[in-house]
Amino acid sequence: QVQLVESGGGLVQAGGSLRLSCAASGGTISTYTMAWFHQAPGKEREFVAGIRRFVPVTYYADSVKGRFSISRDNAKNAVYLQMNSLKPEDTAVYFCAAQSSDVIFTNGEVYQYWGQGTQVTVSS
Repeated sequence: QVQLVESGGGLVQAGGSLRLSCAASGGTISTYTMAWFHQAPGKEREFVAGIRRFVPVTYYADSVKGRFSISRDNAKNAVYLQMNSLKPEDTAVYFCAAQSSDVIFTNGEVYQYWGQGTQVTVSS
């Protein structure tokens, strides 16, 4: 049973940066395709970024391309989301998720394991 714990959220001004971390235990993160999702109040959960297991292939939602970057540190068994040029519309709870296929699915229902989330608030 993989357990995921996110950290790094907070309050930042528009144009600023944050780096979210997702630490895994109970499993080897390199064997899972990992993703970040976010959910704003009153809205559906949305895919943000993903990274394939075993190889550093990544995929991003159009809304974050060129601003966000997902990466994985196998030695630390962690995944990161570097968020630059933040906008007020990026405000949401950000979740880390894991699933064991080779495809970066954007449908959250495919993901087997989820963290508890970390709040990101971007002020204008």
